[in-house]
Amino acid sequence: MGHVDVDAFDSLLGDEGQALLSALRDYDPARELATATRLRRDHPAALVSAALTQAQLRQRAVAKFGAEDAHRMYFTPHGVEQATRTSVAAYRADRMAGFGVRGVADLCCGIGGDAIAMARAGLTVLAVDRDPLTCAVARANADALGLSQLIEVRCADVTGVDTSSYDAVFVDPARRGGRGRVFDPEAYSPPLSWAIEAARTTPHAALKIAPGVPHEAVPEDAEAEWISDQGNVKEAVLWFGTARPGMRRSTLLPSGHSLLGAQLPDPEPGPVGRWLYEPDGAVIRAHLVADVAARIGGRLIDPTIAYITADELRPTPYATAYEITDVLPFNLKKLRALLREREVGVATIKKRGSAIEPEQLRKKLRLEGRNACTILLTRSAGAPTMLLGHPA
Repeated sequence: MGHVDVDAFDSLLGDEGQALLSALRDYDPARELATATRLRRDHPAALVSAALTQAQLRQRAVAKFGAEDAHRMYFTPHGVEQATRTSVAAYRADRMAGFGVRGVADLCCGIGGDAIAMARAGLTVLAVDRDPLTCAVARANADALGLSQLIEVRCADVTGVDTSSYDAVFVDPARRGGRGRVFDPEAYSPPLSWAIEAARTTPHAALKIAPGVPHEAVPEDAEAEWISDQGNVKEAVLWFGTARPGMRRSTLLPSGHSLLGAQLPDPEPGPVGRWLYEPDGAVIRAHLVADVAARIGGRLIDPTIAYITADELRPTPYATAYEITDVLPFNLKKLRALLREREVGVATIKKRGSAIEPEQLRKKLRLEGRNACTILLTRSAGAPTMLLGHPA
């Protein structure tokens, strides 16, 4: 993104640009051409183009930032994609403040989503990014949200920034290359190994990484936390300077329930009981299925599958419970007959450890009727199994 882009973006911050953005707040992207043609009669083409792009990005950002913030903030396409959703950023900023952190260096700050959350938690933030447009956007966001007293944006290469005067560093390395997502932590920009070294230079640190990170890539002096929001795993964080190095944690938002692993061995597998529990994705990614099983007095249905079963119901925030009515070897004909007999018209199909695609199975079942059912396709004691039931 060159020099011109920064100029086009700066023009949005003037009175004419602001008036255009206000007028475009609820515009319909399907009518982009007609809208652009109309606006170009009264405004410069480059400004109209920049305003339309921004209006679209704001609409996309509502899902992560909420309508009130999204319509005041500024974005780049890459920035919307990479930004942390507000609920996760706010949780992380509060945790950092809880460690007594007052000043933080936010390295690879992007459009400033995390810097905003940290400033709102009362921290003073140095926000660093090497891309001039991204820095202009981050600065505009701090101004737009009334946080410019707490956020200093610096356009620089993060590897050259002296962080020694800060209580903490926060690093969110770019995890997308030219060909989409990057899975190798050393291919992050900057690489994870650099971020880990940077983390060790201050009393506290948090590194945001992809939730699929291999556990062996987690350094021994870090606490690793997997965070889900409304059941969807959003990220993993490596924390340095907590009291629990080497531990694994899963945190569920919006409830804030947080499970710290006790490094338990997997429970012995056994037959499917009356209740089946599906652990939250953050629990599975943090390898804490055994901890949830211990809490509910459960066992695994198979050594390789993250489903827990138990004979009595003990509700837990860390897993969704289903009451199981049938446990059968997988057989399409049998399943279809059973569902027809029970007049099942609505089925929720879940799978774990099964090669069957739920949508293809749904077509083959040809469901009709007034009843609902949950079908879980899995393996039990190594054999393909279908479990029928409904949420507890």
